[in-house]
Amino acid sequence: MDYADGFRSGNSVEAELLTRLRSKTSKIGIFGMGYVGLPLALRFGEVGYQVIGFDVDEAKVSRLMLGESYIEHIGADRIVKARAEGFEATTDISRASEVDALIICVPTPLNKNREPDISFVVSTLEAMMPHVRPGQVISLESTTYPGTTEEEIVSRIEARGLVVGKDVFAVYSPEREDPGNTKFSTRTIPKICGGHTKSCLGVGLALYEGVIDQVIPVSSTKAAELTKLLENIHRAVNIGLVNEMKVVADHMGLDIHEIIRAAATKPFGFVPYFPGPGLGGHCIPIDPFYLTWKAREFGVNTRFIELAGEINSAMPDYVISKLIQALNLRRKSVNGSSVLVLGIAYKKNVDDMRESPSVVLMEKLQDLGATVSYSDAHVPVFPKLRDHVHFDLSSAELTPETIAGYDCILLATDHDGVDYELLVQHAQLIIDTRGRYRTPAANVTGA
Repeated sequence: MDYADGFRSGNSVEAELLTRLRSKTSKIGIFGMGYVGLPLALRFGEVGYQVIGFDVDEAKVSRLMLGESYIEHIGADRIVKARAEGFEATTDISRASEVDALIICVPTPLNKNREPDISFVVSTLEAMMPHVRPGQVISLESTTYPGTTEEEIVSRIEARGLVVGKDVFAVYSPEREDPGNTKFSTRTIPKICGGHTKSCLGVGLALYEGVIDQVIPVSSTKAAELTKLLENIHRAVNIGLVNEMKVVADHMGLDIHEIIRAAATKPFGFVPYFPGPGLGGHCIPIDPFYLTWKAREFGVNTRFIELAGEINSAMPDYVISKLIQALNLRRKSVNGSSVLVLGIAYKKNVDDMRESPSVVLMEKLQDLGATVSYSDAHVPVFPKLRDHVHFDLSSAELTPETIAGYDCILLATDHDGVDYELLVQHAQLIIDTRGRYRTPAANVTGA
């Protein structure tokens, strides 16, 4: 069926859509109510748009409809307010026909072969497409390789007899959320936007300019897709460098955190990055491999990116080796030892567990025969995760007695709410992967 017939004569689909977006009379649909989609949905609602949040997880939808939050840094009061202003959540994707903007914020992980897995994007599009109509804009925010918007979205729109840039508009506008970062919000983080056509870009800018302080246009969806990858590859490569420097400094008997702090006093040409037990989060451990995979199509080997990935992926093993060595010096074996992993979110002061290196450390310790526990006030109960062992554990309370009862405490994520002085007073051994302890202590080993 050609949905465009009769729609181009006598009126302008583009002009009508632009008017609705700019006047905030349009309805916004956001697919994926996670760390990216939910704050974006709330932001659209704050400025007056009617918003429908789509998700396949019935539990998330139920909690949102009850005015509850499942993300720590998003207060329930914001959900309650949004509900009072008309926000809805649903699993019924047929309601996609009701909205003017369809914004896709679903996961794009790697598969077991470390290759891009865009199955969540594809399944969302397949379910959405029967309900797409003229006068809509589809925006992909999920991180992906250059060409995805054209290959997966544009092709599906055109297969329905619709013309992209006249009937339906396709844009790519990568998310830049940083959970727990109090300096920036969805509104204040500048937003990149690329359109499949000039008209698509114009519609994309109108979609986001009402909710984001600064929207930055780029020449194409591919340019926007590569921009997102470059941002996170930049971080991954620099973290890989500093992780390698950490190993070198350890062998020299030097404190890499002292070195970094000293280097950071240079007022130009140096940006401080800090080592850790591995890479975590939804972007940095994953995004570089999206470009590496796509580059092979053009006969290009991204050796620098791959090397950084190898170094960062090796950090959990390096941490475990330091832990084993420290236990051996105390005439203890890791097999049979009780180890408390302190902090299992991927970074401090958030409840986000995506790609957390702490989980890898827990799995490796368990494989070596250790009895593993964890403590993280931000994650009261160990969640179910894709592609990881499930630990049937709850966060352990940190008291003088419980701290002293562990053979080793592995400081993996340095949340600010922890009493680090209490730890050093009562712990038998602390393996510090974050440089939290800056003064020497007999029971603290850097890793």
